[in-house]
Amino acid sequence: MREVEVGNFSLGNGKPLALICGPCVIESEDATLFSASFLKNLSEKLDIPLIFKSSYDKANRSSVHSFRGPGLDQGLFILEKVKREFGIPVVTDVHTPGEALAAAQVCDVLQIPAFLCRQTDLILAAGQTGRVVKAKKGQFMAPWDMKNVVDKIRSTGNEKIILTDRGTSFGYNNLVSDMRTIPIMQDLGYPVCFDATHSVQLPGGHGTASGGQRQFVETLAKAAVAAGCDCLYLEAHADPANAKSDRDTQIPFAELEGLLLKLKRIHAAVHAEEATHV
Repeated sequence: MREVEVGNFSLGNGKPLALICGPCVIESEDATLFSASFLKNLSEKLDIPLIFKSSYDKANRSSVHSFRGPGLDQGLFILEKVKREFGIPVVTDVHTPGEALAAAQVCDVLQIPAFLCRQTDLILAAGQTGRVVKAKKGQFMAPWDMKNVVDKIRSTGNEKIILTDRGTSFGYNNLVSDMRTIPIMQDLGYPVCFDATHSVQLPGGHGTASGGQRQFVETLAKAAVAAGCDCLYLEAHADPANAKSDRDTQIPFAELEGLLLKLKRIHAAVHAEEATHV
């Protein structure tokens, strides 16, 4: 597997479990800086490599009336401030080739949303920036179909790729997670991230918004780490009940440390077992 560098650490090949974490959407500058400060302190306390995540635009909201974020310019200004003040790498979603070019001026990682993972022009634009490209597997795709996404990114000369599973459509308004997806996508040669909070979504479950089953985040996260994922994606919020996006799935900051401690122990056990077979 190719190792992928982000900031001052690497993902893949048994490296320490990395964490991508932050509020789903940028709600304000103050809230984002507070979140980044909290998460940086926690990651240093637990010795977990951190990539801060928040979106400047939630372009795939269920309703036209849903909060989308501050937009490209203001959102990137805030993310740049996170990088400058806290010295942590950042990732955000991009939705068009033009956004990819703009976001690459600030972000260490460009995320291709699951709904857009077959949009060739977007993927090529992201690859051409030279930034790490984190591509989510579409809910409608098999894990082996991600080879086509990998080939598109590699065609730009960019080998800095992270693949992500966020569940697979299972009937209406539901997702299911198949942990075989992790080793299958790792066999494509790149680190694999598991998105534990989006995997418990109930897409469109509230009619004008997605629902979710936060109580199963821990179960899926444990299973993914046991299955060997290289990185875990958890959206977290100081007060999920009042979050402006994904309020049913984000992890409260107050519960994050306990969960991460459990996941670190599982990761250590998995790799200790691997070491005995070398």
